[in-house]
Amino acid sequence: MEKRDYYEVLGVSRGANADEVKKAFRQLAFKYHPDRNPDDPSAEAKFKEASEAYDVLSDSQKRELYDQFGHAGLNGEGFRPADDLFEQFQGMFADFFGGGFGGAPRGRGGAQKGPRPTRGRDVRTGVRITLRDAVTGCKRDLDVAMPKMCAECSGSGAAKGASPVTCNSCRGRGQVTHGAGGFIISTTCPECSGRGSVIKQACAECKGHGEVREDKKVKVAIPAGIDHGQMIRLGGLGEAGTHGGPAGNLLVAVEVEEDPRFERDGYDLATEVSLTFPQAALGAKVDITTIDERKITVEIPPGTQPGAVFSFENEGVPFVDSHGRGRLAVIAKVEVPKKLSGKQRKAMEELARALSER
Repeated sequence: MEKRDYYEVLGVSRGANADEVKKAFRQLAFKYHPDRNPDDPSAEAKFKEASEAYDVLSDSQKRELYDQFGHAGLNGEGFRPADDLFEQFQGMFADFFGGGFGGAPRGRGGAQKGPRPTRGRDVRTGVRITLRDAVTGCKRDLDVAMPKMCAECSGSGAAKGASPVTCNSCRGRGQVTHGAGGFIISTTCPECSGRGSVIKQACAECKGHGEVREDKKVKVAIPAGIDHGQMIRLGGLGEAGTHGGPAGNLLVAVEVEEDPRFERDGYDLATEVSLTFPQAALGAKVDITTIDERKITVEIPPGTQPGAVFSFENEGVPFVDSHGRGRLAVIAKVEVPKKLSGKQRKAMEELARALSER
């Protein structure tokens, strides 16, 4: 079944701020939460739908991708699988209450045993491209410093001959529970940071982190029409998850260089065409080269004034999320020679006399 628009799911406008999104989700979550609607599959389905919408619209980067590309822009990473739903919402409801909802973390089988699956962290990097590359699209090979499991300790973070020990505070669950406001809420264990274990003797190679950094080559396809400051999200290419959790994402920030010939305004481009005084006065046909190296002819009518604009539809920047392109504005620039030959000066003087006789 085709997914509904996330804004429609939460009942908010596209301009809704973070507080409005949170308020709308909270109302739906309380209404349809499975703890309040036992044995009601339709309520659970609505709860999951609202949860997925909130997960995307409450995250500025995901929301930007969704606004630009729709569901396809999220590459299937907008929300965790249904089997991980309840674990995920311990974190979401922490935004509202400082902890979980209705009790300790649980999965389909009841109380969770051991550390819960944790999604890997997102890895961020950047790429610098020319304006022409932004218009035509391109591919780039990036060197990205990726977290990698420490081979010295096999990811445990403990020194050789030592092992992590079960955390006394959470007894290996990675979470602690306490009461607040009539709720039994669950929060990440501060002693072990949710790992369920603590390290007494840290690995010298990774300093107890269980991971080291390595350079990895990643090929990224940059779509035609992308703009400066936008982000490309490569699902699952970030840090690996732990305890069976999904991998994070690779987030590539795009920086577009300024171009000496063209200026960009959204999906429109502007450039100048240099004209001699006779061309501007008498009219002419002038060829210019577009940013993607095509030739187009600009017809200059007689009496063209400096600053006159000639507009060409579908010659600008391609639309990322639909067919077509913006427009190209060609601005007339009349060149005034700095030096004249004797013959040129004589002709200009004759022209000046002729003009004064009108």
